[in-house]
Amino acid sequence: MAASPAPPGARPREQMPHLSKMERVVVSMQDPDQGVKMRSQRLLITVVPHAVTGNDIMEWLIQKYCISQKEALHLGILLVQHGYLYPLRDHCSLVLQPDETLYRFQEHYDQLHRKINHMWDLVVMQAREQLRAAKQRRKGDRLVIACQEQTYWLVNRPPPGVPSVLEQGLKRGSCTAKRVQMTKNADFYRREIECCRKALSRTRVKSSVSLEAYLKFSSQHRPHDPIMSGCLPSNPWITDNDSYWAMNAPSVAVPTKLRVERWGFSFQELLEDPVGRAHFMDFLRKEFSAENLSFWEACEELRHGGQAQIPTLVDAVYQQFLAPGAARWVNIDSQTMERTLEGLHQPHRYMLDDAQLHIYMLMKKDSYPRFLKSDMYKALLAEAVIPLETKRRVFPFMRKPRHSSPSPALLPASASGETGTAASGPGHGDGDA
Repeated sequence: MAASPAPPGARPREQMPHLSKMERVVVSMQDPDQGVKMRSQRLLITVVPHAVTGNDIMEWLIQKYCISQKEALHLGILLVQHGYLYPLRDHCSLVLQPDETLYRFQEHYDQLHRKINHMWDLVVMQAREQLRAAKQRRKGDRLVIACQEQTYWLVNRPPPGVPSVLEQGLKRGSCTAKRVQMTKNADFYRREIECCRKALSRTRVKSSVSLEAYLKFSSQHRPHDPIMSGCLPSNPWITDNDSYWAMNAPSVAVPTKLRVERWGFSFQELLEDPVGRAHFMDFLRKEFSAENLSFWEACEELRHGGQAQIPTLVDAVYQQFLAPGAARWVNIDSQTMERTLEGLHQPHRYMLDDAQLHIYMLMKKDSYPRFLKSDMYKALLAEAVIPLETKRRVFPFMRKPRHSSPSPALLPASASGETGTAASGPGHGDGDA
């Protein structure tokens, strides 16, 4: 059953968080001092007041939030699709054009139905007056109001069966019940048959295969789980021996055997370990392909580095690895190189992601299997340290304190009597003596 609208005077529903953030952005854009400059724009032979261009919106978003041109365009399109901005020329195209296309800020219509339910006669009278006033309004103002109305209903009244982007709150979750039932004609059944046919051809894995893979994963990782197998040489959380931390430090001369074995689990395990990555770099130097790992490390430094250092890091990576005739040139395909070169115009921390992924997959599929089969890795396994289990005393605050003589108040009655008799014997002997 469809949910009924909220009665007049009811508490307004809570707004979705992303809409609140968008409204704060729009309020900042409409600031008279630091917002987007609004001016009268000429549209054909008419003058449109308080209009902004798509280019001005793009420049303001880039300057205000220090984002790239692609991110600013995406944010502007979201504002247009959610109805906060609307185009004056083509109201059916809800996208932000980064050119001289004119836009206006949308006014609030969300509470209009609550205001007119109980005064319909007044609405009719005002509508007649507005119609008479509209005939005397300038052509530019009439065009603005018409585009505003068309864009509002285009956004807030989507076609049947399509959920609205402005649905908010749990009480509006019944929008699926309001959808108009589609006519079950030949096209409907044809689409259903095609959907079922795709579902049948979808690749599936048997439960036995999945359980077998899960058991293999568990048996492989069980010796490396401190909770399941314990810590060697001892558990540093319950003892005062910190040898476990020293043997598994980020940089050690000889790693443990369990640590070297983890490098064979996955390529990501090898890269996340500083010692493993250093040995992998030595292996790549012997194969004359160390520039691949150096390029991957430079991309990681760019991604997690400071914002102020991004232009310098991008230029250094390009000159060292990507420029024609670079000293440590890396081999990437032409399409990836084109996308990377496009990002040089406005450098950001994610511009080398495509090139980094290409080099990562190249090392994973080519260099990493050869490293696991190499004599270097076998020698590391043979020379790795196998710590022996040692038992140490626990922390002092966990030891039971030892008393030289227990308190008689804590002993049982029989023990107290025996102790008293033994103590009184010498006393009486001394007294008799």
